[in-house]
Amino acid sequence: MTDVPLIWASVGLIAMAGTYNFGLFLLSRRKVPHRPDTGDQRFYVFMLACLNEEMVLGESLARITALPAGNCVALVIDDASEDRTAEIARAADPQRVWLHQRHLPDARRGKGAALNDGVRLLRASSLLGDRDPHDVIVCVVDADGRLDRHVIDAVDPFFNDPWTGAAQIGVRMYNRREGLLARLQDMEFVVYGDIFQSARRFIGSVGMGGNGQFMRLSALDSLGENPWSDSLTEDLDLGVRLIARGWTNQYCTTAAVSQQAVLDLRRLVRQRSRWFQGHLQSAHLAPLILREVPGRRAAMDLIYHLSSPVLILLTSVLPLSFLVAVLGAIIGTIRTGHPMVSTMWFIGPYVLSFTSAWIYGFVYHRRERSISALHAVRLGHAFVLYGYIWFAAGWWGLWRAITGKRTWLKTDRS
Repeated sequence: MTDVPLIWASVGLIAMAGTYNFGLFLLSRRKVPHRPDTGDQRFYVFMLACLNEEMVLGESLARITALPAGNCVALVIDDASEDRTAEIARAADPQRVWLHQRHLPDARRGKGAALNDGVRLLRASSLLGDRDPHDVIVCVVDADGRLDRHVIDAVDPFFNDPWTGAAQIGVRMYNRREGLLARLQDMEFVVYGDIFQSARRFIGSVGMGGNGQFMRLSALDSLGENPWSDSLTEDLDLGVRLIARGWTNQYCTTAAVSQQAVLDLRRLVRQRSRWFQGHLQSAHLAPLILREVPGRRAAMDLIYHLSSPVLILLTSVLPLSFLVAVLGAIIGTIRTGHPMVSTMWFIGPYVLSFTSAWIYGFVYHRRERSISALHAVRLGHAFVLYGYIWFAAGWWGLWRAITGKRTWLKTDRS
């Protein structure tokens, strides 16, 4: 049968990915020691790039201004919003919330452009006074981001190491109880953080996410005038370029930022197609990684991470190949009268596809104690099927890339 080589190729890819993922799971169980306190007083600037965010901005600013540390402010970058975004920022505490408004035609050129403008403001203005850029920590927070109250205490020790350029915190969904789709998004970020990011601390390849990323201003300065690229996944680009510059990226497991889960399937696929297309755009980073990233393990892991879009597209044909093979076997059974479908047709796919569900359920239960271990395992099985969303998003993102569509598909709030 012509589909057999395709099946075996797909099985090989899944087995390779499964072995890699299990290795990261084992590595993620290790503990990371902190450098001793240096006594440095660091200043935190929480930057929020906002385009029509009146629905969620007020709550996020309330969380930031309620942080117990007196050495932090919020910088709202209004990217030519047409709603009450700027008004909400002005109504907040002016000592704790700074507003920077961008105007057309310079505005609305993507999240990276807005963040670059915010950094330029920090460099050129007197807002920071005479503070050393090495002791200024810039944190990117989405407009719907709700930070844990202890986030500064959790993150600050990582910056005791002078070579720490950035630290990423975990991401949760604050509306995770509003249906299965929201719960699986929460599980997705927990699994990614507690397994993949935690393991990459020991490899040297921790990535930056779009929400809850903390960077030294001096590390951003080392990337030039515009630290963020115009990629649809500007956070991915930033993390790789920081590592290539010799900085260390850290991952903090003890604090998180909560954001709003997407409750509509089409909107979710739309969001992920943007992420997928951004990963495709980041393929140009491969030469930089091979040339500049210190350490072979870190470089190879980053290359593997950049290749994930290709792996997703390749493995997306496995379900179709399996169905074609089963259908062919059933037709053969009918024609010959001899059974051609055995239990291995179903046991094999279960082992390949759902072994990870038990690990994911274990990891999620440790983070979300409000659900039982059995419920977490059931969610792990649903999570494997939820991953098929990436197949649809991948082909959509590839089509957008081929047709030259590069617009920023902003996720609508509700």
